Amino acid sequence: MDGFMTSLDAVGGVLTARAAARGVTLVRGAPVTALRQDGQSVTVTAGGREHHARWLVGCDGGHSAVRTLARFSFTGTAPLFTGYVAQVTFDDPRRLPLGFHLTPTGMYLRTPLEGHLGTMDFDGGAFDRSRPLTRAHLQEVLRRVSGTDAALTEVRLASSFTDRAMQATSYRRGRVLLAGDAAHIHSPLGGQGLNLGIGDAMNLGWKLAATVRGDAPDGLLDSYTAERHPVGAAVLDWSRTQVATMRPGPHAPALQHLVRDLMATSDGTTHVYRRSSGLFHRYDLGGDQPLVGRTAPDFRLAGAGRLSDLLRDGRGVLLDFGPHRSLGEEAAPWKEQVTYVPGRPDDSLGYEALLVRPDGIVAWAGLPGAPDDAGLQDCLARWFTRS
Repeated sequence: MDGFMTSLDAVGGVLTARAAARGVTLVRGAPVTALRQDGQSVTVTAGGREHHARWLVGCDGGHSAVRTLARFSFTGTAPLFTGYVAQVTFDDPRRLPLGFHLTPTGMYLRTPLEGHLGTMDFDGGAFDRSRPLTRAHLQEVLRRVSGTDAALTEVRLASSFTDRAMQATSYRRGRVLLAGDAAHIHSPLGGQGLNLGIGDAMNLGWKLAATVRGDAPDGLLDSYTAERHPVGAAVLDWSRTQVATMRPGPHAPALQHLVRDLMATSDGTTHVYRRSSGLFHRYDLGGDQPLVGRTAPDFRLAGAGRLSDLLRDGRGVLLDFGPHRSLGEEAAPWKEQVTYVPGRPDDSLGYEALLVRPDGIVAWAGLPGAPDDAGLQDCLARWFTRS
């Protein structure tokens, strides 16, 4: 798997360019102040103007106005800490060692990047985040948490966060849906929030598009909550686990020692990686094939490029690795929504055929010597309508 480091700004730039290329109108600085819906449409007031649409998706962050106005239930756990991230200048950097440090009162992190500082103060989330973050407050927290007399001479940038973990009980109310932080909030530890929000968008996007076009099978849009809510709940629980492990107290050293011992094993490290990476979530789509319900490998296909290239037009893909049979006839009734691609990949991973949904999730898998064409037909009908 290829990978590289990026930033939130870079991701936002790519998505903005993509939206513009698709003819999407972006209106910024227009807060949502009212909405109403009926059985056919939604009317939302934003920036003082009314907008009418068949559907509304609230992707407006942890303090979502859409979530509040549409009266979604939002439940979870209260915070244990206030976290701070800042770019600062120290009077003497040697007073604060580099690295990640758990202390009897919290945690601090000083990175090799000049002036980058993170702290966690287990104050029950008591800091009023509407207050300005002053140098004096940051220094007070740093000294208390680090147990040093480190002094800050300048604060260039600073922000705060908590580990409040909340989730909407459903991601849909009528014609209003939620995604990203509007649907769930949690500690940013581990950096899982962006992956979780993009996963929501990938899952919802093709289902909502099919619904708007009028070619969605029955129940397709309802599967959004059914699939994504358990994933969000799992990430929130993992976030709570991280915080519980770091929480100061008389039992903390014993718990942290146990976690370090477990992570020193191959199974322990693998488990933590699987939980933290966001790459191993599985939707319960039925059956016992281990790949079904998971993100498809990015197969390299002879003459057809990568699977990821084939998914860019928002259609499903039926990969037919053959050569013992051809699934072209079985796929023909769904040709408007599913691209049929025969041919051998560099490595078939032991499969003879795969049906991949537009969000990259494997919906059906065929093994050599075990054709399941009836199961393929049922699966096609579950996710797509006939042409």
